[in-house]
Amino acid sequence: MARLRFSLHNSRTRLVLLSMVLSALLTATVLALVYVTATRSINGETRSVVSAELTGLADEYERRGLIGLMTAIERRLPSASERDALYLLTDRFGNVLAGNLARWPEGVTPGSGWTELELRKTETNEMVPVSAASIRLRGGERLLVGRDALARQQFDRVLFHSVALALGAALALSILTGWLLTRLVFSRLRDIADTADSIMSGDLTQRMPQRGTGDEFDQVSATLNTMLDRIEDLVNNLRTTSNSIAHDLRSPLSRLRQRVEALGDSHRNDSEREADTARATAEIDHILRVLAQLTEISRAEAGLGREQFEQVDLRQLVGDAVELYEPVAADLGIRLEIEGSASPIPGHRPLLSQALSNLLENALRYAPEGSAITITLRDDGPFAELGVRDQGPGVPEEDLPRLALPFVTLDPARSERGAGLGLALVAAIARMHHGSFLARNRNPGLETTLRLARQPA
Repeated sequence: MARLRFSLHNSRTRLVLLSMVLSALLTATVLALVYVTATRSINGETRSVVSAELTGLADEYERRGLIGLMTAIERRLPSASERDALYLLTDRFGNVLAGNLARWPEGVTPGSGWTELELRKTETNEMVPVSAASIRLRGGERLLVGRDALARQQFDRVLFHSVALALGAALALSILTGWLLTRLVFSRLRDIADTADSIMSGDLTQRMPQRGTGDEFDQVSATLNTMLDRIEDLVNNLRTTSNSIAHDLRSPLSRLRQRVEALGDSHRNDSEREADTARATAEIDHILRVLAQLTEISRAEAGLGREQFEQVDLRQLVGDAVELYEPVAADLGIRLEIEGSASPIPGHRPLLSQALSNLLENALRYAPEGSAITITLRDDGPFAELGVRDQGPGVPEEDLPRLALPFVTLDPARSERGAGLGLALVAAIARMHHGSFLARNRNPGLETTLRLARQPA
């Protein structure tokens, strides 16, 4: 697998860059709105103050005449510089009557609305930017009220520079965050890719790294590790099965060859040939049974037959099995007992019957005369449990994990006729039903249990 690299052609990189661009655009939009809102608010407040003052002076003119208006303007001039206030009152010919401006501005018509212009202040004799409004009074006089816009323009520039600086900082932070996010994502993905490379090289013991944070990467790694555990089990079972098939079929095939060769011996009489034929047939039947069981295990492991699932009453299933095996158990001096009950489950009835039969036959093989085999049923959370317990010698604790492996028999001499596939089939059927197979010693005896899902997966 190729190493993961940072590239613009990489979809993850493009996604991170896109998020950075969107973050920058969002920040720019917010800061632009702040700038526009602030400047509009300040301008609106200035216009409101100027309009109110212009209206107040016009009212003063109506009440007290021209002299009263000039007096009102003169009273305001001492504090005008502190408030950046500008006043100008001229007669109809343009002669200055009152105020702190040198002359009426050219091109300004009284009553024309809000005006932005530059005027010369009489106190400082300097040109200043002005925001002003003007009206023509009833006697023909012209009145202009405004505010020095220099401070506001300076504030606008400071605000603009601050917004630009904030945008630059936000963009830098966005780039840094994107870079760190890219490193984090690629670091986690690189760990997973490296582990996958090791697994593809043949090391099935490797597992996806988890950091214990419980994030999405840990969840994906946990799911992949569960899958890898299952794959490792299947591969190990396949290796064991392959070796066991070669070992277990070698003996019957060798005996079969001997029987066939014996049939061609001209010195053997008819009765001996009939016996050899019968033994050869038995060997063939044994091989066919082994192959049939292997086929059943493979089908169960693959989940074939789930389309035939139906609601299965486990109590009835157990009752039918007890009725079938009770005569055999009675001949051996063994009692069959049923305890408990369990909910119906979705399942493959013939395969479940086969699994229960295998468990009963295994228990009958080792249960002592005069003892009882107990079949228990119970619900355990999302599972229904079907257990078979005998009172035999049990199994060494170290051998319990191997019971359900194909071709495993605990009789070293293999004096018992069998291929060791019965419990392997039971375990495969349990997994087919989204459950598991358990075996534990009960002192005395061994209890084997099928855990079966009560709801379809």
